[in-house]
Amino acid sequence: MRASKFGLWVRLRQLLTERGLTISTAVLVHLFPDGPEAETGVVLSDGGRVHEFALVYNRMKKGSDRHAVIEHWQDITRHWQAHPLRSEIADAFVWRPSVRRTYFDLTEETTRVAD
Repeated sequence: MRASKFGLWVRLRQLLTERGLTISTAVLVHLFPDGPEAETGVVLSDGGRVHEFALVYNRMKKGSDRHAVIEHWQDITRHWQAHPLRSEIADAFVWRPSVRRTYFDLTEETTRVAD
């Protein structure tokens, strides 16, 4: 999702960015075809919010993915543990990219011994 030039992923990145998600740290937990005109999805935001959505476009018409829209955007953060994809969502929390990075100074310390 993060780097693909495939039309669907380009459009999904645009739509998620419009909703305030940072693509480099958001995790797409699930995106699955749901009939000829939609895909259902679950995404974990960089802030730890869990959202369920429908990505709507005519899946049978070539190029229509570039005009997809998000419908039924729902914040399920408070009750994702009861969601059918709870296991996958829990995994996303574990494996999501870190928002903060810690850098350690690897310079070697020397100890002075008093004479």
